[in-house]
Order: sequence, then C-alpha cells, then structure tokens
Amino acid sequence: MDLSYQSMKVAHQAREAVSGQTAFLSSNPTESSPLPPVTVILFLQERLLKPLSGCSGMNGEMRELAAIISRDIYLHSPNVRWEDIIGLEDAKRLVKEAVVYPIKYPQLFTGILSPWKGLLLYGPPGTGKTLLAKAVATECKTTFFNISASSIVSKWRGDSEKLVRVLFELARYHAPSTVFLDELESVMSQRGASTGGEHEGSRRMKTELLVQMDGLAKSDDLVFVLAASNLPWELDHAMLRRLEKRILVSLPSSSARQAMISHWLPPLDASGGVELRTALDYKTLAQETEGYSGSDIRLVCKEAAMRPVRKIFDALESHQAGDADIPAIQLETVTTADFLEVIAHTKPSARNLMDRYTAWEREYKSV
Repeated sequence: MDLSYQSMKVAHQAREAVSGQTAFLSSNPTESSPLPPVTVILFLQERLLKPLSGCSGMNGEMRELAAIISRDIYLHSPNVRWEDIIGLEDAKRLVKEAVVYPIKYPQLFTGILSPWKGLLLYGPPGTGKTLLAKAVATECKTTFFNISASSIVSKWRGDSEKLVRVLFELARYHAPSTVFLDELESVMSQRGASTGGEHEGSRRMKTELLVQMDGLAKSDDLVFVLAASNLPWELDHAMLRRLEKRILVSLPSSSARQAMISHWLPPLDASGGVELRTALDYKTLAQETEGYSGSDIRLVCKEAAMRPVRKIFDALESHQAGDADIPAIQLETVTTADFLEVIAHTKPSARNLMDRYTAWEREYKSV
C-alpha cells in the first residue's frame, strides 16, 4: 500500500512541477540581465492552487491521500457558461444563491440567511445535471472538486473514510470550494437496503460522509456540496436531510426544445467549413419531440444533419486520390420531413421514467 501511495504521490508532484512552470518570453534577453526586459507569464488557463504543505493537521499518510484527491480538482475551465444551458432556470437560480451570491455579497448571508450547504439535482439521464455542474466550475470562481465513486472508494481497509475526511479538509483549505458528487446513489445508497448485507467498509464511508456534511452545516466555511443522481429513491434519507435543496431537472419544455433545435440546426451553419442549410418548422418539431431529453434532441439533430452528408459519400469515394478536380461539396437542405423521419427511428431514452420522478418529487421536493 505504501508503495502504491508513494508512486501516485511522486507522479502527482511531477505533474504539478511541469504544469506549474512559468514560461518567459524576452524581446532582447542578455546574459548580464537576470530577467528579460519584457516578461510574459503564461498560465495556460490553469487554476493556481495553494501547496499542500500549507495544510496543517495532516500527517504523511493524509498528505498522500490529499495528493490523490487533488487530482480531481478542475484546473482547467470546462468553458460552459450559464447562457449555454437552455432552460433549468430554477436550478441555476438555486446554485447562484448557494455559491455565487454568498461570495459576492457576504454581508447578506449571515444568521438565518446563511447560504445553503447542499443541493441535489435529480432527474432522467441526459437532462443537463452534469452540464450545470460544469457551468458552476466555469462561472463561480471556486475550487471545483469533481468527485465520483472511484475518487473516494478504496480497496484498502479504512482508506475510504479517510479519503472522505481528506476531501472535506481540502475543500476547506482551498475555500471557497464546490464539491460535486456525481452519481450520488453509487456512494450513498440506503444503508442496510442490500439483500446480501452491506459491507462494513461501505457503512463506515457513508457515516463519515454524513458526519462531514453535518460539519459543513455547522460552520461558516464557504464549502458547497452539489450532488447529482438519476435514482434519488435509492439515496439514504439521512443524506437527503443534509441536501437542503432538492430540485427535479425534468425533461425540457416545448419552448426549451424549440430553442435547442434552432441552436443545433440553425437556418445556415458554416462553422464546420461546409455550409449546412435547413428549412425547418421549429414549432412543429418541438411538439413532435415531446418526451425527449436534451441529450436525445441533440442526437436527433446530429442524425438529421447526417442525412445530406450520406448522399455525397459515393461521389467522394469515386474521386481518385491523384485527381486534382476535387468535387465541390454542396449539401442538400435539411427539411422538416427529414427531421420527422429521424424522429420515427430515434426513440426517447427517458420518457417512461417521468412518472416515477414526479411521484418522488411530490414527497421530497425542496426548492
């Protein structure tokens, strides 16, 4: 175990050393001048983190675990803006209330108005839960921990709960921080619900996670937990209590579907080097795609755009490699009929799940 941790620590330190190097460009460097007269510092759009050596209260083993958790910090921006997300207005409002405004206006969020510490996004797959988390990482200017089950589950006895404790210690150290727990049901399913009996290590890890969440609620640390789940009914009830806000990320509305289709299939798109023209009745197509998630609609739009491309493959394949007369690529216009034909062969992935999400929302909704 020590060798494994040591090797991972060395690899992490080597990566930090390479990525943290500062590049200097000089207009006229000389041997006599210690620094060039014109210095340009290239940060490569990376977030600069405080060194782990400044985190007090950690022994050698904990520092090695901290190096492992640090690999899940977003150093590069995912480049997803609030305006890139169509719909999800309630979710965006709650996230701003929990993360953005307490940092911008700390004088407002005191006493009973202390910011939310936990928010659960639940709903069918492909509705934008992870996309919203990427917008948080881009827009909120906080240290963003992208945590999944593989980040905090270890095969070594006692290490899972240590990883959870180190995660929250690092989040406090790098505050303001956002801890994103993706696929929450994989680490916080209901205790004792498994038929074969729950493993002792799993119970200890869940207990430690609940304890750390309680510690956040009782402190003034600017640490926020954002969780996402496709199966909220499998979550432990104690965790639901700690996630103060629970919002259903539902299937897109008719207006949102219309905006998505017009975004991915505009009347003229020349961004890819080849002009793609469309003649679509967006309102009709929005009605026909009822029950489709945002991910489903993007897939349908991509398939509709591929239809005129498939028609030119024969001409391109018949062209000889040495022939200088390359045929001009001109795609046919994508019509409403093309789109409707694609819909007939591409079914939604989550339409039949909404009844169960709606029933769960009636019982546990908190927005």
